Amino acid sequence: MKRCPQCNRLEAEEALTFCRVDGTPLVRESGSVGEDAGTMKFGSAPATGDTETRILPTSEMLGRPTIPTTVLDVPRASGGTRELSKPKSRRGVVAIATIITLALAASAYYYLSRGEKNAAIESVAVMPFVNESGNADVEYLSDGMTESLINNLSQLPKLLVKARSSVFRYKGKEVDPQRVASDLSVQAVLSGRVVQRGGDLTLYLSLVDGRNGNQLWGEQYNRKLTDLVSLQGEIAHDVSQKLRARLTGADEQKLAKNYTENNEAYQLYLKGRFYWNKRSPEGLRKASEYFKQAIALDPNYALAYSGLADAYSMLPIYDSKTTRRETMPLAKEAALKALSLDDDLAEAHASITPVLSDYDADWAGAEQHFKRALELNPNYPTAHQWYGEMLVREGRFDEGLAETRRALELDPLSLITNLVLGINLNAARRYDEAITQLQKTLEFDPNFADTNYFLFEAYANKGMYADAVAAYVRQMALDGEPPSEIEAVKDAFSKSGWRGFIRHRITYLESRPSSGSMNLAALHALEGDKDKAFALLEKAYEVRNEGLTLLKVNPQFDNLRSDPRFAELLRRVGFPQ
Repeated sequence: MKRCPQCNRLEAEEALTFCRVDGTPLVRESGSVGEDAGTMKFGSAPATGDTETRILPTSEMLGRPTIPTTVLDVPRASGGTRELSKPKSRRGVVAIATIITLALAASAYYYLSRGEKNAAIESVAVMPFVNESGNADVEYLSDGMTESLINNLSQLPKLLVKARSSVFRYKGKEVDPQRVASDLSVQAVLSGRVVQRGGDLTLYLSLVDGRNGNQLWGEQYNRKLTDLVSLQGEIAHDVSQKLRARLTGADEQKLAKNYTENNEAYQLYLKGRFYWNKRSPEGLRKASEYFKQAIALDPNYALAYSGLADAYSMLPIYDSKTTRRETMPLAKEAALKALSLDDDLAEAHASITPVLSDYDADWAGAEQHFKRALELNPNYPTAHQWYGEMLVREGRFDEGLAETRRALELDPLSLITNLVLGINLNAARRYDEAITQLQKTLEFDPNFADTNYFLFEAYANKGMYADAVAAYVRQMALDGEPPSEIEAVKDAFSKSGWRGFIRHRITYLESRPSSGSMNLAALHALEGDKDKAFALLEKAYEVRNEGLTLLKVNPQFDNLRSDPRFAELLRRVGFPQ
């Protein structure tokens, strides 16, 4: 047994030479030693027994593992009082000081690293759950469970959850969690595998630390498919606990909330969202049918009404055969029903905003619903994106760009959000930034939507006409226009320049009755033919063409702004005066 003469701590470990608390050399305790035996004196100075001794908490007291201590080989005490010889040189003193410093540094690192491990995880990416059922028809289930978990966790105010469109870029790919964490700037990555066999459902979850690749938590859930609703809430609660999120009572209620108790209605809702996310005419029509079936089973299912509103409001954007006059009143009816059932549903507040801003011209009402949606769910990327679009269309560029960038922070790999940022930068006359952003979008997907067309606009606004026509030609090819017309456009520009390109394109589009009036109106405005431009804008107003929502800020119509007819049209479209 050994004792520290400074703090009187007893140590049973034979190999230990220095006190693990204060670094003082230990002395051996012996049954033959008297009351004063074992006392060590440095040099010839007497011991100062009246000095107050403070005993620091030891590793054992804290319930933590003992930190290894470096052992020096020194002579044992012989039982009586003896004097320690002074170090023979300054080198000995330095060696002892170095050892003590290293021991203290090791202690500090250990406790700090433990504190880091115990800290709450503030950002997470929920990867698309893998469907291992061997049946593509239940793909909606794995996708839907992923999206539901993302939506539930995103309601927690102190947790940053990457949005669906960013994580679903990894769907079907073998990914390294650490690489994903780096790409999306998150601390942890949650992966899952879903197996459905008849009425049985098995879910495997794994939470990985994105900083070092270590698994933080894993769990297997075996449930009946009829328990799907309650399982979703259970998973959200378990994951939030493993992320060490500090939950308030309100947070607990959000995670525990079920929007329906009907499992069949819930599965139909997941199917609706599965097809809605395809963003195609056929997909949106299928989505609306599944949402209607869910509502038929549970008429109080607010989330299904919100989904139905989204399907109706999106359909005219992706289906040229459908007009906003047909679908927007239906979208408004569904959104208002959702709000009447649950005014605290962020999705419902977001669902009504396209109707109010783009169709009813109620910009102030739309802004109130945007603010309410983001108050209920600050991490809702779609609400941030749509709100940013509306603010830019009003000419509130700084506010609008800030909202769009917030949406992109939450959903960095979203193609549509990257595109919208480019469109908004172009509207704000920040052409160089717009070009860079739109080129970045094309790097993600060279064939995405109308990205090349908006790049054409940005180049043209900057006066880079050769680049503009090249982007326009790429868009023509993606839209399936005849190769002969593509060559004719190139030829018109090479022979007659920018004006020749515009005149040729006007002639071609006017020969095709299905051509959009907004595109033709923009070309006539660029050419300087105001009367034709206003006539086409009136046609666009009759059908509430979506392009009118950019009329106030679109640089292509700058030639019309001094005309009184332009101000009157802005008033009728409903822009705030």
